[in-house]
This record gives sequence, C-alpha cells and structure tokens, in this order.
Amino acid sequence: MSRVCVVTDSTADIPEPIAAELGIVVVPCLVHFGQESFLDGVDLSREQFHARLASGSVLPTTSPPPVGTFAQVYERLAARADAIISVHPASNLSTLYNAARLAAEMVSTARIRLIDSRQASMGTGWLAILAARAAQLGHTVDQITIMLQDTVPRLRVVAVIDDLRFLHRSGRVSWAQALLGSFLRIKPLIMLKSGQVDLLEKVRTRPKAIKRLVGITAGLGALQEVAVLHANALKDAKSAAEMLSANLTQTPALVAEAGVTMTTHAGPRAVAFACVLGNG
Repeated sequence: MSRVCVVTDSTADIPEPIAAELGIVVVPCLVHFGQESFLDGVDLSREQFHARLASGSVLPTTSPPPVGTFAQVYERLAARADAIISVHPASNLSTLYNAARLAAEMVSTARIRLIDSRQASMGTGWLAILAARAAQLGHTVDQITIMLQDTVPRLRVVAVIDDLRFLHRSGRVSWAQALLGSFLRIKPLIMLKSGQVDLLEKVRTRPKAIKRLVGITAGLGALQEVAVLHANALKDAKSAAEMLSANLTQTPALVAEAGVTMTTHAGPRAVAFACVLGNG
C-alpha cells in the first residue's frame, strides 16, 4: 500500500485536532508586527494576536514560509512517504503556492504533487482534509490528485467583512478602496470562487449581514462539507451555524476560529462559510 502524506500551510485554518488526527503537516506562515516576526500558531496565539490588534499601535502584515522551510518538510516526509500532496491557497492571491513549487523543485527524493486550491482559509483546508482522508483509506497519489482536481470547482467561501481596512490593506481586492472611502459602516458580503473575490452585497448592519450570509450559503445547493470560520466572533459563528443547520442533511457545520494569517487579511470579527458543494 502506498503511503501518501499531505502538507498545507497555516492559511488553511484547519483546526489542530483535525490536522493531528489526519496526519496533515501544517507549515506556519509568518506574521509581522513592525520589526517583530512570529510563526502563525506556533509562537503567536490567536489571543495574543487579537490583543495586539486591540492596542491599535501597529497593524500586522504576513509573509509565506521561506522556500527552505518547505524543502525541509518535503525532505523529512520523503523518508517515510511514497508521495506528497501539498495544498495551498489561490496562486493569484498568494505567493505561497510559488514558494512550495520552488521548494518541490529542490527536493529530488520526493514525489510531490502541488495543488492550487483556487481558494483561501478552509476552502484550502477542505482539500487537505479530503486528501488526508483518502490517503488513510489507501488511495494512490494519482487517485487523490484526480479527486482534488474535481473538487476545486466546487469550493466556495462566502464571508461577511466587518472592518474593510484589513481587506483593503491586503492589496488583493480591487474594489475595496471604493468601499472604504464611501461606505465606512457597511458590512460587505463577498464570495471567493475559483481564485476570484467578488462583492455580492452591501448590508448596513451586522445582524442583517449574518442572516444574508446564511441565506446565500443555503442557496448554493447541496453541501458536502461546511465549516464556519470566525475571527474572534464565536457567538456570531455559532448563530450562523445554527441558522444553516436546517439545510444540512449530513454532518453539522464545523465551527472553527480563523488563524492569525487569514485574520490579518480579512480583519477581526469576519465570519465565513467555507463549503464543498455536492457533486451533481
């Protein structure tokens, strides 16, 4: 039986117990507050991160892990795996995929398949989870790769943004500047699909925005997998999950806190559904 290992990075927002259970290797990104640098989830906790945000003195930035870090992970796994599947966020929105690609080219001892999720947060995370589940069942790297390629077009992340400054500062969304200047109090609803971040609606209040988030997600159709991600907004995430529960016929939605890297770009109090649509 072939042994396939799964690698991703901390932007995937996979809860630690799930990553540990499935043997997913999560490479931490870097978060910077001024001249200070931290490994996401390693030496900067979510609580510490939000405390620094609340102080308002310095806003954070992020950067991908060094290419050499990915290479070291691949070399270590190559000693015990027949193949490695490495899943990362949309290559047009992040340099993480390219860093992993460069690292893969440096490691000749490993058979590495890189997957561009065309997504972010648990949109990427679901691919890593599905890959790891398939690997535990003994599927080959080719079978898993085909399954993931089929899944990518069925991934959606729908989110409510609470503070537009963070999305604007990320530099990844062209329309954020106009909203920032004209609609300081609105709560935009956005969708990430196939590497594109689209503005769906502009809602005036947060409670209405959460309800619309649920309505839009329910309108996507049958949902194979669902996660509710939040950035220090657990109460709203639980409420959103409960409202969506009537539309879930299989497992309930997974509720998890977004990691430090994703919160740096989406901003505090953001809430999102990350979904895998049903196949057919």
